[in-house]
Order: sequence, then C-alpha cells, then structure tokens
Amino acid sequence: MPTYAEKTQVPSDRSRAEIERTLVRFGADEFQYGWTAGEARVGFAIANRKVLFRLPLPDRDQFLLTATGRARSSSSADGEYEQAVRQRWRALALVIKAKLEAVEAGITTVENEFLAHILLADGSTVAEHVAPRLALAYENGNVPALLPGVSS
Repeated sequence: MPTYAEKTQVPSDRSRAEIERTLVRFGADEFQYGWTAGEARVGFAIANRKVLFRLPLPDRDQFLLTATGRARSSSSADGEYEQAVRQRWRALALVIKAKLEAVEAGITTVENEFLAHILLADGSTVAEHVAPRLALAYENGNVPALLPGVSS
C-alpha cells in the first residue's frame, strides 16, 4: 500500500514552515521545533494547552541496502533517507492541519483532537502517561463492550 507523500519533493523545512503558518492561522501563540538523532519534535501552545508531537525519524542504516539486499552508494542511501524524512514531515503537516480544520468546523475541540499530545507537568504527554495503563486493561480484558448492551 502506498505511503502518503512517499515521493514528495517538498523539503522538510518547507513542511515545518507550513506547520508553523497553519498553527498561527488557527490561533497558536507558541511554536518550537527541534530534533535529536531519532526524532524531531514540534511543540506549540493553543487554546491554553501545550502540545508536543514527537516525529520518529528513520534510522539512516535502514537505507544502506536496497529491497533486494544490494548495497547502495552513500549518496543514494542519503537520498533515500532524506526522502523518508520529507515524507514524515508532510504527513505531520497533514495531521496537524486536519485536526485544526476539524476544530474550526465545530466537529471536535482542540483538547479532544490533541489530547494524546498534550503535555503534563512532568514533561510527558497524556499518551505516554495513559498508554501503559490502557495496554494493561486490554491485556486483562477489562474493557467494556464496543456498543453498550451488546456483549462482545
């Protein structure tokens, strides 16, 4: 199955700038981004909430070989890596814009759309705090039926 924007030529910095413009358009009053070896981060404040997206970046080593196992040249491997990074930035730009468009249309709220990415006092996100508990609940079968009154 094709990956969204897998062949994009839009540079990562242009996608970051688009994210920033989108956030400003929808009322964000803070914006930050940075990166480490394995991830990029985009943070912003909107509707009195601080939001953090962690964008996992691919491992450069996964591009050293072709799909058939042949070694790539250094420049070819770098090109494939950069393509993967561009794709992820395009996808993040799409996600953030779609969420904000849904909020503006009255379909949902900022808090509902960005809940998993809202920062808590300890610097973790709601998702990082809740996910282990959620996984345990499902592992133990402690979840309600999908539709009330219907057994699963």
